[in-house]
Amino acid sequence: MPLATTRRAGLVDQVIDQMRGAIAAGEWPVGRRIPPEPELVTALGVGRNTVREAVRALSHAGLLEVRQGDGTFVRATSELSGAVRRLCGSELREVLQVRRTLEVEGARLAATHRTDDEVRRLEELLAERDEALAAKDWARLVERDTAFHVLLVQCSHNTLLAELYQGLTEAVRASITATVENDHEDDQVSHTGLLDAVRDRDAARAAAEAGGFLEDLLERHKDQA
Repeated sequence: MPLATTRRAGLVDQVIDQMRGAIAAGEWPVGRRIPPEPELVTALGVGRNTVREAVRALSHAGLLEVRQGDGTFVRATSELSGAVRRLCGSELREVLQVRRTLEVEGARLAATHRTDDEVRRLEELLAERDEALAAKDWARLVERDTAFHVLLVQCSHNTLLAELYQGLTEAVRASITATVENDHEDDQVSHTGLLDAVRDRDAARAAAEAGGFLEDLLERHKDQA
């Protein structure tokens, strides 16, 4: 009996790892429904109970959400991100406050530690973001803006800070979506000053720019949860 239990637990863990990998790699995007149970059984070569246990575990971890009668949907890309979503929910002000805490230090460190290749990638993302704004392509604007902020914090070359911010990705994307939807086109925040400061290796100015635009967003949305 102990040996059978060990093998079963190991099989479930393997399936969890494979499903977690599909989520992290973007094969199953956030907000999308994952393949139905029969397809997973066939693709993974395991029994229904094994798939159900894996789905249950990932649901408890916050990566998946089971909607009765509708299927199972991806809720977050990691356990940390899932925990953040449970803690922050959809309260815009709280998310913006946490972003301010992490992004100010991320920008400060990025100005000191960024590489030339990273600056070029930041320039590309910001150009794509501004093109989307001009075209009123709001979905692409949110996507490029989110990618810009994630890369900016990664440019800090502080592994723990980058991992913490990566765990916030879904909450960051949701906050950007909320501000894009609520603000007028002419009110969209520019990140040109922030990028210039990082490019110039001006740590103090980069931190001030990051804190400034987030303070602006907090002021605009001070009455929103």
